[in-house]
Amino acid sequence: MSIDGKLLEILCCPVTKSPVIKLTASQLKNLNEEISKGEVHLVSGEVITEPLQEGLITESSKTIYRVDDGIPVMLEEQGINTDQFPDGVI
Repeated sequence: MSIDGKLLEILCCPVTKSPVIKLTASQLKNLNEEISKGEVHLVSGEVITEPLQEGLITESSKTIYRVDDGIPVMLEEQGINTDQFPDGVI
């Protein structure tokens, strides 16, 4: 199930309050490749073991939030900081 467009219009990052947009198919593929290496961490420090089916990224491209069954998980500690990836991955 994909995130509802109306919901996406009102969502924002809980930390920066900036809008979020859907990850592109290419970004999602690259992120999941990094997750499969076992080295991607949440803000909380927990290693992510399962690939994302869908994700949202802040307009500044600093933080990614997963979407589970069409429901965005917009919790600060569940965010994925993009500074852990090499340039151009996300």
